[in-house]
Amino acid sequence: MSLDTVVEDIREEARERAEEIRSEAEAEAEELVSEAEADAEEIREEREREIERQIEQEREQKLSSAKLEAKQERLEARRDVLEEVRERVEAEIAGLEDGREELTRALLEDAVAEFPDDASVEVYGRAEDAALLESVAADYDGCSYAGEVECLGGVVAEAAESRIRVNNTFDSVLDTVWEDNLREVSERLFEQ
Repeated sequence: MSLDTVVEDIREEARERAEEIRSEAEAEAEELVSEAEADAEEIREEREREIERQIEQEREQKLSSAKLEAKQERLEARRDVLEEVRERVEAEIAGLEDGREELTRALLEDAVAEFPDDASVEVYGRAEDAALLESVAADYDGCSYAGEVECLGGVVAEAAESRIRVNNTFDSVLDTVWEDNLREVSERLFEQ
């Protein structure tokens, strides 16, 4: 074997080794690129899922917010209607002529029953009912008309010696009836 042959064999071995190293490097590079592409695809898919979740969450929040806002507007509109109905009822009661004396007498009688028999009862009422209240109060021993209070009608009776005050105004009766029947009134007005 000559030196040239040995050199040539070494060169051939080196070329084969270099080719082997290059092939391994290319295979490793392809594997790394493939893994990187797979990782990138997985990251992209995860990001897409995350964005979809975020979009769905925001959509749900906006839908929920819109529903809440619509519900609040409905409730406000109902409140406005109930307030209007209440105002109309108050106007009807304030303008009540037929039966006003009878109602006032019944309210005063109930109020007087709360006081001791010997109590000096002062009766207050609506300014427009002053003459009626003077007349009705005169029918009860120890009762006298004492002045006006702002109300739709009826009486407020009090006795200084017993420190009792009875509010039997149309307003107080309406408040009680309104509270007791508000659900029914609302259901009738807003049947669905």
